[in-house]
Amino acid sequence: PLKAVQMLWVNLIMDTFASLALATEPPTEALLLRKPYGRNKPLISRTMMKNILGHAVYQLTLIFTLLFV
Repeated sequence: PLKAVQMLWVNLIMDTFASLALATEPPTEALLLRKPYGRNKPLISRTMMKNILGHAVYQLTLIFTLLFV
């Protein structure tokens, strides 16, 4: 089990990353006028999935190249 101070640090770190993720989109009026996403819409779009998989392949290739060369 974690102590109270350790739990506070975990909470601080996790909230910091979430805040950074939310703060990367520039504030515009269009964001306020945008309709909410549907309940059945996926959280990860096709473009986002392609970017995630592409970056994973890139990182694995780089790591294995550095490891075995």
